[in-house]
Amino acid sequence: MSEFSLTNPNRTIHVGVILMNSITEALDVVPVDLLHGVSQRFIEAMPTLIPEPFKDQGLPIDFHWVSENGAADTRQLSSGLNVTPTDSFADCPPLDIVLVGAHHIDYVLSDAERAFVRRAYADCAAFMTVCGGVQVAVEAGLVAGKTVTGPRFMLPRFRAAAPDAAAWVEKRFVRDGKLWTSGALHNGLDMMAAFMRQTWPAPPAGAAGAGAKQQQGAANLVDFGLVLGSGLNRDVDYKDEPLPALPVA
Repeated sequence: MSEFSLTNPNRTIHVGVILMNSITEALDVVPVDLLHGVSQRFIEAMPTLIPEPFKDQGLPIDFHWVSENGAADTRQLSSGLNVTPTDSFADCPPLDIVLVGAHHIDYVLSDAERAFVRRAYADCAAFMTVCGGVQVAVEAGLVAGKTVTGPRFMLPRFRAAAPDAAAWVEKRFVRDGKLWTSGALHNGLDMMAAFMRQTWPAPPAGAAGAGAKQQQGAANLVDFGLVLGSGLNRDVDYKDEPLPALPVA
């Protein structure tokens, strides 16, 4: 069997949002919908929105909303939203792309949650945390030796909690290998857009062959979708948005 590639997938891509046994910030998990917008299922459901050249370039994606007990337990998002998970830790297939948002600040992961997060990280090609979701990576021991980020105002807290990280940096998002971390909740969209552009880029000029055609088509669809949705392309170092002085407690 040939090695799997997100850029040129030869099978279904499994995308998973992991929900802890706590309230998850709703906006933190919204970026998963950017992937839905380039999926085959979206194109099949909304064919009149997609230009003809892109209609055969949708990505084969299945989405999994995963919690410890799966559909047996409704999981809460902020703002009064509820999600019925599609998969439990026991029956979830290996995930290729993982997204984790922030849970309640005082919640501590259970042993089962830490074990599943580590398993998901080992299996996946990209593990993405949004806002305080980086705490999940900290508690699971994923940030050791990595350059990572989190909400700017919380960086001192994270540096103290995980001094084994290579560096905690003030950026909208950071990639270190398969681990992607973002700043505060809105930066999850910045990170996902960057991930999609890096994963499905346009091939070099003059590239030929079926693989290049598939990659080119996906890249065009990604660019089309992100621009159509007024996709973010902001400065990764916050140069356009200096952090205001915070009140001292």
